[in-house]
Amino acid sequence: MEVLFRWAKALMRTRPIYHSSDEAIRGHVFCSFLPLLLQKELADLCAAKGFSVEWGDLLRDLDRLQEAMIEKDGKRITTRTHLKGQVGSVFQAAGVALPQNIREQAA
Repeated sequence: MEVLFRWAKALMRTRPIYHSSDEAIRGHVFCSFLPLLLQKELADLCAAKGFSVEWGDLLRDLDRLQEAMIEKDGKRITTRTHLKGQVGSVFQAAGVALPQNIREQAA
C-alpha cells in the first residue's frame, strides 16, 4: 500500500499535507485514489482499442491543447490547437468528441 501512495504522489507531484481531522484524512485519501481509478479506467479503454498510453507524454500533450475565442463584427470565432501525440486516440477511446479546430457563430 505504501508503494502505491508513493507512486500516486510522484505521479501527481504532491507534497506532504498535514491534516487536523479524520474527515480531512479520508477526503485526502479519496482525492489521492480517484485519479488512479480514472487512470486505470482510461488505460482499460485504450487497451480495448488496441493501444497503450505513455502517461507523461499524454499529460504533456494535453497541456498543449488550448482553445481561444475571438469576437469581432458580431461574430465569435473559437479555435483550438491541433492534437499532438495520442490525445485524439485517447479522447476517441473515452468516447469524448472534440470540437472542430475552428468554429464560427454569432456573438
